Amino acid sequence: MPDYGHDLRFGTFITPQNAAPDQVVALAQLSEELGFDLVTFQDHPYQPAFLDTWTLISYVAARTERVHLSANVLNLPLRNPAVLARSVASLDLLSGGRIDLGLGAGAFWDAIAAMGGQKLTPGQSVTALSEAIDVIRGIWAADERGGLFVQGEFHSANGAKRGPAPAHDVPIWLGAYKPRMQRLIGEKADGWLPSLSYLQPGDLAAGNAVIDEAAEAAGRDPRDIRRLLNISGGNLGSGALEGPSAAWVEQLLPYVVDDGIGTFILGTDDPRTMQEFAEEVVPALREAVAAERETASSGERVRGATALGRRVPGIDYDDVPASLAADAVEPGDAGYARVRHSYVHPGSPGLVLRPADTAQVAEAVAYARRQPVPFVVRSGGHGVGGRSTNDGGIVIDLGRLKDVEVLDRERRLVRLGAGLRWREVAQALAPYGLAISSGDSGDVGVGGLGTSGGIGLLAREFGLTIDHVRGADVVLADGTVVRADAEHHPDLFWAVRGGGEYVGVMASLDVEAMELSDVVLAVIVHQVDDTPAYLERLGALTEASPRRLTPFTTVFPAGDGQTYARIMIVWAGDDTEAAVGAIEPFLHLAPVVQQQAQVAPYKGIIRSTGDPTAGHPQPPTRSALVAHLDDEAARTAGRLMDDGRLGLVQVRAFPGAAGDVDPDETAFAHRDRGYSVIVMAVEGEDVSDVWDPVVDALYGNFETVVTPETLAKTFPPATLARLRTVKERYDPDGVLGRTSLGE
Repeated sequence: MPDYGHDLRFGTFITPQNAAPDQVVALAQLSEELGFDLVTFQDHPYQPAFLDTWTLISYVAARTERVHLSANVLNLPLRNPAVLARSVASLDLLSGGRIDLGLGAGAFWDAIAAMGGQKLTPGQSVTALSEAIDVIRGIWAADERGGLFVQGEFHSANGAKRGPAPAHDVPIWLGAYKPRMQRLIGEKADGWLPSLSYLQPGDLAAGNAVIDEAAEAAGRDPRDIRRLLNISGGNLGSGALEGPSAAWVEQLLPYVVDDGIGTFILGTDDPRTMQEFAEEVVPALREAVAAERETASSGERVRGATALGRRVPGIDYDDVPASLAADAVEPGDAGYARVRHSYVHPGSPGLVLRPADTAQVAEAVAYARRQPVPFVVRSGGHGVGGRSTNDGGIVIDLGRLKDVEVLDRERRLVRLGAGLRWREVAQALAPYGLAISSGDSGDVGVGGLGTSGGIGLLAREFGLTIDHVRGADVVLADGTVVRADAEHHPDLFWAVRGGGEYVGVMASLDVEAMELSDVVLAVIVHQVDDTPAYLERLGALTEASPRRLTPFTTVFPAGDGQTYARIMIVWAGDDTEAAVGAIEPFLHLAPVVQQQAQVAPYKGIIRSTGDPTAGHPQPPTRSALVAHLDDEAARTAGRLMDDGRLGLVQVRAFPGAAGDVDPDETAFAHRDRGYSVIVMAVEGEDVSDVWDPVVDALYGNFETVVTPETLAKTFPPATLARLRTVKERYDPDGVLGRTSLGE
């Protein structure tokens, strides 16, 4: 069969042995680290040597961040489909849209019967699977009115409540080898998942023919059905595939171009084999497939009728530059769920462009501005302010720009791709004994934080992140690329550091890192009875502490009716004696509920705080920059918390090195302030009428809504006037930034 044009994906197939459960989880985590897209486990509930597959998937989902997870395949005869539907949807929501569903009709019937399952004939098992799919999809159809009614011979629903809907369109893949099962795939499923070791020559072509015919008879496009294949062998071992990695590429290529396989799942429990496959086979096979597709169809990506039907009017999809088309994601593409949202803002963009280098960023910007829909730029991270996704427009996602280059170790000068997340930067710089003060979450993107401010866990000692930026490669609104530093376009370089989103798109940043390896981390939880007084004491103690100490405080109400404060304190260095002496006074701010302290590498404290693409909505965030924590905005935050109107107050401290910088040096000019205060109202509350009058300065990254009023508080008058001048020069049409900088 011809190539179906699916984007290539790769997964692992890990044995869920219970003799060494930690090793099973470690292999799943290794799969993610190596860049695999999918981790799968076989499901044999009657096998006492195996972990329960669904429990294992749930646990691995909590121990990973990006990779998708699936059974390979789930044993339907021992899994109630209605309960399974809710289990899958729930875990998909909890994991940020990372659960896929591989289903099997059943085998080893005596063992199934021994576990209480019904023993079925092959024909009955297919019927049962078809009914189960109807039940599962019906439960997921949370938007449909009325209860779910499915009257089946083996599975039924009699007015079952629908929902929840999964976080993404969970695909249903069927493990199948016989024509009747293959026809079911064509009629109802999203993928065919056989194992190569069970196939004879010609079986894939014959199976595809059956699936395609059934799909067309059901009014479906065969290209909407992904073809997956479990593989094993090589040396890379011995088995179905043979020889070194180059030989594997030659053997796998025909399965893509002749049989339409879009996903290869490697069956192995050997870490070295996983690594060799990921590092040698995967990139070489991608190149080979790209070359074949270029020859066959001039690089055109094939999309089925369903995907084409989800395109957004107004966007000229045919005009997408050839260099960007292969990796562009549309609403009908399988990867859409992973790129549509930001951290806490759901989005439904009509097109997501994913450039891989500066030249492609320039092409993306030039293309996007030609379209009659809005476009935004995402640097790869959280986007709490909501400016990294949209509805019906274009998103330029810089997440593939992930190079970390140490330009000059002696000068501690490093170059960072704008799509990196700060956790990745910390890990990459650790071997050099270097670190960069960045946000408190490892999932924050380099481009967004590195051009707006950067109030991080080392802020009092080292200042803001932008204070250490020494240059940038900037894509302007017209698609041209310029260098901005002290000698080249100095006005743009000034604006980039604090107002970057308004004047250009940063493809990379040159940053002067700090000599730092280990830090002392302390976490203290206090019981708080008077929040304004607590914040005032916290501020006074912070300002009396050495600059090497930076606290990050979250105040929140708990279910027991009590308010608590969690302080995360970082001492910028490994001098434990000095650190303990500085941290100890914080224990006396209020009654201590919990405390802990440790020496840790800086890379170990820049942790993930949630999937940056989850899109789970939260109440609006409002912010303020204050000089001290007894200022009116801080006192107001405390009173609102004690009145039960807030669900969260966060205080990030930066009095110290940030204040040493001349306010005219960067577009972040609020150098007389020492704290960022964020408030989040409880559901149903709007505190704007109380909050807005007491705020005269704020940090734009933490404001959910950008208005002329909040813009005026983000930039002091002289700074805003200067920024407008720069914008007029480099973006005269006002293409960049979500709101105008005009009067």
